[in-house]
Amino acid sequence: MSQDYRTLYRQSLEAPDEFWLEAAQAVTWTQPPTTAVDSTAAPLHRWFPDGELNTAYNALDRHIEAGRGDATALIYDSAMLGVARKYSYTELRDEVARFAGVLRSQGVAKGDRVVIYLPMVPEAVIAMLATARLGAVHSVVFGGFAAKELASRIQDARPTVVVTASGGLEPRGPIEYLPSVHQALDISDHRVATVIVKSREGFLHHASDYGSTSDGSTSDKQGSGAEGAGTEGSGAVWLDWDTALATADPADPVPVLATDPLYILYTSGTTGSPKGVVRDNGGHAVALAWSITNIFGVGPGDVMLTASDVGWVVGHSFIVYAPLLVGATTVLYEGKPVGTPDAGAFWRLIDDHRINVMFTAPTALRAVRKVDPEAKLLKNYDTSSLRLLFCAGERLDVDTYHWTGAALGVPVIDNWWQTETGWPICANPRGIEELPIKAGSPTVPQPGYDLRILDGEGHEVPTGTEGNIALKLPLPPGTLPTLWGSDERFISSYLSAFDGYYVTGDSGYLDDDGYVFVMGRTDDIINVAGHRLSTGAIEQVLAQHPAVAECAVIGLSDPLKGQRASGYVVLKAGADIDPATLEQELIALVRNQIGPVADFKQAVVVDGLPKTRSGKILRKTMRQIAAREDYVVPSTIEDHSVLDAMKPILRGTADR
Repeated sequence: MSQDYRTLYRQSLEAPDEFWLEAAQAVTWTQPPTTAVDSTAAPLHRWFPDGELNTAYNALDRHIEAGRGDATALIYDSAMLGVARKYSYTELRDEVARFAGVLRSQGVAKGDRVVIYLPMVPEAVIAMLATARLGAVHSVVFGGFAAKELASRIQDARPTVVVTASGGLEPRGPIEYLPSVHQALDISDHRVATVIVKSREGFLHHASDYGSTSDGSTSDKQGSGAEGAGTEGSGAVWLDWDTALATADPADPVPVLATDPLYILYTSGTTGSPKGVVRDNGGHAVALAWSITNIFGVGPGDVMLTASDVGWVVGHSFIVYAPLLVGATTVLYEGKPVGTPDAGAFWRLIDDHRINVMFTAPTALRAVRKVDPEAKLLKNYDTSSLRLLFCAGERLDVDTYHWTGAALGVPVIDNWWQTETGWPICANPRGIEELPIKAGSPTVPQPGYDLRILDGEGHEVPTGTEGNIALKLPLPPGTLPTLWGSDERFISSYLSAFDGYYVTGDSGYLDDDGYVFVMGRTDDIINVAGHRLSTGAIEQVLAQHPAVAECAVIGLSDPLKGQRASGYVVLKAGADIDPATLEQELIALVRNQIGPVADFKQAVVVDGLPKTRSGKILRKTMRQIAAREDYVVPSTIEDHSVLDAMKPILRGTADR
């Protein structure tokens, strides 16, 4: 195949079988596929239906067999503990094989589920890969989720084993996990056979609080009395990680069909019955091996820091699986972008581990910039090893893009995707060619993603016109084939709005060069006196002001014009400006760049914006609070106190 983006993209749409079967050669198969996509059950599609492989083998064993067992696979860096540890591919494979043996001894077999509720420690990576080694299905739940949210995922996934730890470390103090696990087991109707606990120092609760037996395991007892625990008991056996690992026999990789599930990942902010995104084994391995090579330009020997969490899709794809699939080194960071100990945390990591490629959320960069607006801390570190910085998770505003690029002196590259897709829909494919970067755009659709902009009737709109971003079926490999337990729910949630399309739920437009501009969720479009406006476009303008660190714009009800835009801005550290003066300057900016039709007249300074732990601003919740509607706070919220502080402000602005 020709190695230029536009030729590859065209080939992927015109000859998908040829394109993806060639890409599949980057993966080691126990039974190589002869068919790329099976569309006999359309609108459901299955990739590499006759292929067979093991994902953990591809991530570990095959590199050892190729003579790279001594290469570094994983670097664990804990700013919370002040420690760093390296694992070679052989060391990581051996730990994974032994923990797979532990899981096997507790009854886990091919197709069984394992729920993983761990902080950012090596055991999280080991547990994920060990589950995959057995051909089982892991479901990682973000460490520290409330018991009710953990219970809903246990109820839906119905795991054989839950893997957890004493707790997680946050700047504000330790977060105890075990009372939440015990309570979740009591809430759920599903009975888990075993809970495996990685003990950590400095926590109040231990596995032994829930009963013990002479063999070193513990049996969950009724009414344990542990703080926050339930009173009925779940009947689970509680097993200490280190004790079990010491006597475990290693397990060999178990081949599975390419179409068999690798993991379930529940989308953030789910209420009621959780929505479990399914990832298959074969399409996932092929897509991640292709994308990390061709989009991120990462290969054997490269060191990649993805500053996310294994509880999110970014962590699944680009902390754990993709770097290991291509023989690179991945950095697992337990810490924050600021406050552990300061806003130089990322720069220290780059210096200490000679990181080549970094991937983080724009909100993390905005947090760094807010505390250290002149990037003075960067001067304390050697970041010359870094060649690329990628961003995703929230829209990369133009101001943050320019600030970061100027500070680091490397290309800053936006990319856009979703939990459902598992890898970038739009990106700048740096491993293929260096396309020009346009600030505000994640660049172009990637191979396999037939992206269209549709109006409300499902018709394509002219270039430059904003509409619904949709993907023509079939989706490429690595994207969700269904939702856990319900093909019907998958179809109704994603495939029913426009016949033959997956609806992303985002709005945006294409420019004359085919670049995509994602403006926000479709429900972030507001109608001001008959004019459809994107709140994302207004946010881009507000973010340009030199005093603004980050911002959010929502639509409020207006008796005269239907809706009006209201802005909420967080100031940079050291910014000295009167709020009334700032408001007038922001109003003038919007009027100048968008026009009087925006009718923008309100910008309020706030201490912080409510966000999920992955950095997404809770705009929908903000709108509901302002409108005095019923709302449910997403389980993924980072800090309830920020939202509580915003409530009177939101209601006050709605009344102005």
